[in-house]
Amino acid sequence: MRPASLLRPTWRLLALVAMTALIVGCSSTRTAYRFADWGIVWWVEDYVTLTSAQQTQLEQDLDALREWHCSAELPRYTLWLETLKVDMAAGVPEADTIRYHQRQFFVFTDALLQQAVPVTVNLLSTLSDEQVRELATNMAEQHRELEREMLAGSADENAKARAERTRERLESWLGPMNKQQRALVAEWSADRGQQTEIWLNGRRNWQKALLETLETRNQPGFAAQIENLMVNYEQARGEEYQAMSEESRAAMTVLIHDLLVAGGPEHRQHIIEKASELNGDFSALTCL
Repeated sequence: MRPASLLRPTWRLLALVAMTALIVGCSSTRTAYRFADWGIVWWVEDYVTLTSAQQTQLEQDLDALREWHCSAELPRYTLWLETLKVDMAAGVPEADTIRYHQRQFFVFTDALLQQAVPVTVNLLSTLSDEQVRELATNMAEQHRELEREMLAGSADENAKARAERTRERLESWLGPMNKQQRALVAEWSADRGQQTEIWLNGRRNWQKALLETLETRNQPGFAAQIENLMVNYEQARGEEYQAMSEESRAAMTVLIHDLLVAGGPEHRQHIIEKASELNGDFSALTCL
């Protein structure tokens, strides 16, 4: 699935290679990290046809963002992963410990979002009226595609598909799940109710706010509005989305704890090995 909006590639791609690997497992972190800027340019161009000047400026801004992220943030990830390894080696962690590690992930993403604001403002402030119309058209079309794709099945079918996606992501860290663990994931996914619909509605709300903000891109205060949309993106998505997001994070904490309780030492060892692998990737990166 592509990122939800034009503003998010600047952090989502870097988060994908440097942090989302912590969730889905990336065997080529070093390679992906070095070429993350090209991936971002590809995504933006998929929505808006950039001029040569815009693309050049974007690439320069992203190089600076990547250099900051590599030198300032990756050492923080390394320390975090070492703490995670210690906690897993000590036995099944308490829910509060799992919650701490979950919060750390969002601390890192929030820092990256904040740092990406100038990059995003530089690009969006140069869009022409034609490019804004192109953006609106392409976002609306992709949203319709997502609705057709994600809402096509019955409630049971969607829950099963959600459970499969969740299981695959978790197994990249836990290793193969046993029968009880798979049952826990299936139950967790079934309890998510209208989560997909709420996510889609929130996405639409955010994009509407973005397009309205772009109408003021040549006026004072535009940068502050974009910063608010990026840093406080859940607010723009609506109260229902905020409530769903908060509930889902709490439920994920419980799920991970229950999965570790239902598993064995081999599952915690798998997490330790995955953390060591990522730390090796981060250590090998050079910030040029």
